[in-house]
Amino acid sequence: MAAMKPRTGDGPIEMTREGRDIIMRVPLDGGGRLVVALKQDEANELARVLEAVTD
Repeated sequence: MAAMKPRTGDGPIEMTREGRDIIMRVPLDGGGRLVVALKQDEANELARVLEAVTD
């Protein structure tokens, strides 16, 4: 049986490449993680939009 660990929102945002997709894991305040699979063009668009709102 796998070790049981509490699911918390602590931790960094993680981005990994799995095959042709980019997987983004975002910690949530209520616990757990939001997992999103992006194609390369979607990741580029996300980067562009984030850049615009963080300047």
